[in-house]
Amino acid sequence: MNDKFSRLGFILSIVGAAIGLGNAWKFPYMVGSNGGSAFVLVYLVFAIVVGLSIFFAEMSMGRLAKTDPVNSFRMLAPSNKRAWGFAGVMMITGIFVASFYTLIIGWVAKYALNSFFELPADIQTSSAQFGAFISSGAGEQILYFTLAFFAYFFVLAKGIKGGIESINLLLIPTLFVLILLMLVFSTTMDGFEKALEFLLVPDFSKLTAESIFMALGLAFFTMCVGIGAIVTYSANMNDSTNLFTSSLYVVALNIIISIAIGLVIFTFVFEFDAQPSQGVGLAFISLPTLFAKLGEIGHFLCFTFFIALVFAGLTSAVSMVEPFIFFLEREFGFSRLKAISIVGAVVYVLGILCALSNVDGFKEGLTFFEKGFFDWLDYIASNVMLPLGGIVFCVFVGYIIKREYLEDVFLRYMGRAIFEIWYFLLRFVAPVCVFAVFVVNSGLYDFVMK
Repeated sequence: MNDKFSRLGFILSIVGAAIGLGNAWKFPYMVGSNGGSAFVLVYLVFAIVVGLSIFFAEMSMGRLAKTDPVNSFRMLAPSNKRAWGFAGVMMITGIFVASFYTLIIGWVAKYALNSFFELPADIQTSSAQFGAFISSGAGEQILYFTLAFFAYFFVLAKGIKGGIESINLLLIPTLFVLILLMLVFSTTMDGFEKALEFLLVPDFSKLTAESIFMALGLAFFTMCVGIGAIVTYSANMNDSTNLFTSSLYVVALNIIISIAIGLVIFTFVFEFDAQPSQGVGLAFISLPTLFAKLGEIGHFLCFTFFIALVFAGLTSAVSMVEPFIFFLEREFGFSRLKAISIVGAVVYVLGILCALSNVDGFKEGLTFFEKGFFDWLDYIASNVMLPLGGIVFCVFVGYIIKREYLEDVFLRYMGRAIFEIWYFLLRFVAPVCVFAVFVVNSGLYDFVMK
């Protein structure tokens, strides 16, 4: 049976991988904290220069090798094949991220259900409810985590076409419709004009060196590169798929969704004079209180917002664990169900530990060097392993794979001039930028400067 992505299925599945919970609160939070539209413009530049460069690199490996990330490195390396196979260890990053990510999807699902009941009337009440939920509601957290966990592992059990493609063909268009509904409603509010100006009219005086680094990091992380997901999906795409235009669709849709969600969120923020720079608190604490001010329509919008986040989270979570599942199938000949069971067991245990690390009575035993298990897993995955994975892809595709292989993959789609620009950016610009993100975000810069 041909278990490969169709062209549309591939595009929507990659879009689903790239569009995640970060688009709903990390993007608006960073924009709100760094001056608005000037930050967005810098982010767009880095998304194309850095994110898209590495995206193409992973795509080329998937198209050439047609296998999992570990065996792609082995197959495409002209020498030291066994050693290069160890570069595939970045797949573990996806397991780590999926563990705490699934927990957050559970939080979002809980808040989607909360929209049917009384919403908090003020920030103090909302903050207290969220704090109580994550610090004392161990059973409730585990329940919602388990529901989210089984939801996307059920999808994975259906395979590439019957599972991953099918769920993205359903959820990504639905996600677009939900966001469009909220966006249309936002245009009727006074805060929409301010949100539009905040996001689309640049004020470069508000940019700082720190905000530029944050834009660079965000551009890298929102493209779903560095964990082998793009390699894995590209290995399972139809040979007739146009790599160049498909990639442009993915980048464009990712940016459009981020800005659309930003417009919706900032419309509510400006409408009710809230603060745009509140991180996770913006989604779980501030927005429910803003929706509450709108009466019955607020409950509908609250449900729409959080269910859209659930969809975005599930499609991303699927892409995080598929590389390792694909590897176990190819490397050891495991059945798909056995591979899913192994990966699922690891994700579930780590996820439970993440949940308990926030709960009173458990967190003391799950805190190491003043950082909880959840925070450590997030730190190691996001600030260390993810950028290192990006650097490895830059070096391997830019310097190790034979150039003629890459020309054979890309020239028919992008032409000589664009190929040369991409190849230059991959070799000399993207790795430097990602290394800078690694140095700053890992704390290495602060350590050296002490």
